[in-house]
Amino acid sequence: MSGQLKEVRNRIKSVGSTQQITKAMKMVSAAKLRRAQDSIIQMRPYARKLQDMLSNIVSSASGDMSLPLADTRTVEKVLLIPITSDRGLCGAYNSNVIKLTRATIAEKYAEQDKKGNVTILPLGKKAWEFFNRYNFKTVNDFWEVFSDLSFDNVRNAAVYAQKAFLNKEFDRVEIIYSQFRNAATQEFVVEPYLPIQKIEQKKGAKNNDFIYEPSKEELLLELMPKILNTQVYKAILDANASEHGARMTAMDKASENANEMLKGLKISYNRARQAAITTELTEIVSGAAALQG
Repeated sequence: MSGQLKEVRNRIKSVGSTQQITKAMKMVSAAKLRRAQDSIIQMRPYARKLQDMLSNIVSSASGDMSLPLADTRTVEKVLLIPITSDRGLCGAYNSNVIKLTRATIAEKYAEQDKKGNVTILPLGKKAWEFFNRYNFKTVNDFWEVFSDLSFDNVRNAAVYAQKAFLNKEFDRVEIIYSQFRNAATQEFVVEPYLPIQKIEQKKGAKNNDFIYEPSKEELLLELMPKILNTQVYKAILDANASEHGARMTAMDKASENANEMLKGLKISYNRARQAAITTELTEIVSGAAALQG
């Protein structure tokens, strides 16, 4: 009986220590989430407006204008950019990004995949580990982007994708990541990156009338890469906020589960202790009765 009590005491101590860790991780993630949330909230309207402006200008461009980054080609080779975190303990966050990436390959690019024409550019350690473990064709130069989360560092991956598209190494580039909604909600999306998407003009709609200085083509060639760099940076900030939100939620649930386990273990401990006391009292009474007899 004493061995059983000791085992339950050890389990209570172990679960209590784990609960302290999960509570601490929740507090750390909550602090990081506030900073990450502020960053993406400030960045999102700016990035969205730039993207809309670029799509509008490209859509209204005349046919004789050369816009290589908006060049629509037959899709033979594809580059997918999944964005995950570097660390785990964030629920199903990383697995959902990976799952969506694999589903995109299976549903949209099955023919290209059979020919070995689907390449993965992982951003984040978890994506890098998974796609290399399962022998996907990968670009392994940019996965450490979260070790130094800066615009300059993120731009390197964006510039690689743009140059590869211009060199016709890929005919389509898509980003797969989690859009941050709130601490408990993330929306996993596949976002077209290259070629630049054109907006279909509705019948009777007026074209935006811009005055360009210098020429329209010169401005577009200068602005396109910068806006595309911003698009990748916005996706990275979204993913970063989503990661901290997912980890905070996961650690909160883990703390609640630990609390429920502690309640059950304490009940088991008290029952075992009562049984041990009852057994000892019975033995004492039986021994006293035997001596009197």
